[in-house]
Amino acid sequence: MQISGMDYLSIKENTLKGRYIAYEHISNLLKELPDIFKVTEIGRSVNDLPIHAVTFGQGTHRIFMWSQMHGNESTTTKAIFDLLCAVRANRKLYGPILKQCTIKIIPMLNPDGAKAYTRLNANQVDLNRDAQARSQPESRVLRACFEDFKPDFCFNLHGQRTIFNVGATPKPATVSFLAPAFDEKRSVSESRAESMRLIVAMNQALQEVIPGQIGRYDDGFNANCVGDTFQMLKAPTVLFEAGHFPGDYGREETRRLIFLALVTALDTISQGTLRLFDKDDYFLIPDNNKLFYDILIRNAHLINPNRYKAGDAIGLLFRELLVDGKVVFDAVVEKTGNLQGYYGHKTFDCIKENELLSLRSQSFWQLL
Repeated sequence: MQISGMDYLSIKENTLKGRYIAYEHISNLLKELPDIFKVTEIGRSVNDLPIHAVTFGQGTHRIFMWSQMHGNESTTTKAIFDLLCAVRANRKLYGPILKQCTIKIIPMLNPDGAKAYTRLNANQVDLNRDAQARSQPESRVLRACFEDFKPDFCFNLHGQRTIFNVGATPKPATVSFLAPAFDEKRSVSESRAESMRLIVAMNQALQEVIPGQIGRYDDGFNANCVGDTFQMLKAPTVLFEAGHFPGDYGREETRRLIFLALVTALDTISQGTLRLFDKDDYFLIPDNNKLFYDILIRNAHLINPNRYKAGDAIGLLFRELLVDGKVVFDAVVEKTGNLQGYYGHKTFDCIKENELLSLRSQSFWQLL
């Protein structure tokens, strides 16, 4: 299946858009799914919101996905519903996947966090650090679903901040992947090797669309993380990180790219071509680094010579705030000084008069 030529706009779930996706936005979509999708309530959140799973396909390859474990990471949830729309709209195209795979998806594991637009659940617990204790109802729901479904592959769907770049380049890490470690030595077991091969397949496909914008997430071992735990249980697990595409703070282009990655992964599994990809190519994907600011202002001494010295720069990051049901971006000064080697999604150089004039008209000017 060639992902680059797909008519994505014809299948996109247009009712979901922007950064704020809560249970109220997906509840009717779940109810309206046709019979090829089995929708079940598998548990409840701390605040008694439903947690659903969607199961479809009838194949022997079992793929388990979950999104919005962190409530403010909504991009992959949009991509999941795009996938459901695509299957619904063109069963013939997706027939081989449906024949070879059985797919179970939890679209929103943390509905309380999604409603409040926070990373944590209602008890202020990070569910992705609760894999061993399973102190929270959402963690127990996920583990029970995993044990009942017995997946051959797990897709742990997340979102990452705008700070990440690829390697030492000025390109944002628009999509990042991780084959989680299962021990302190970061050994490569057979299940982890399968994760790596699948990432290599997705990376090759995405490089055709966003060359140089795919990163490799840090693989430091933490047994409390769900991906590491499932890898320890010998279930090949892939972490997806939906990041920043230039100018795309609504993450609408990124959702398309996650959708394309998901289709590539499912197609690779269903065709039985995973072994054609070399696991060692996984390590050729550049590391994620944290070299981006949302706004970078160079030669800041021209703004205030009493506050900044020659060569100083100002790095600003956006806080994401939920206001009246919408996410707004509020700039804060993160760091000042010599910021050589850092990049800005938007850069002003005060030595250029037109950029200095433009900067003075910005809403964050008073922060400087």
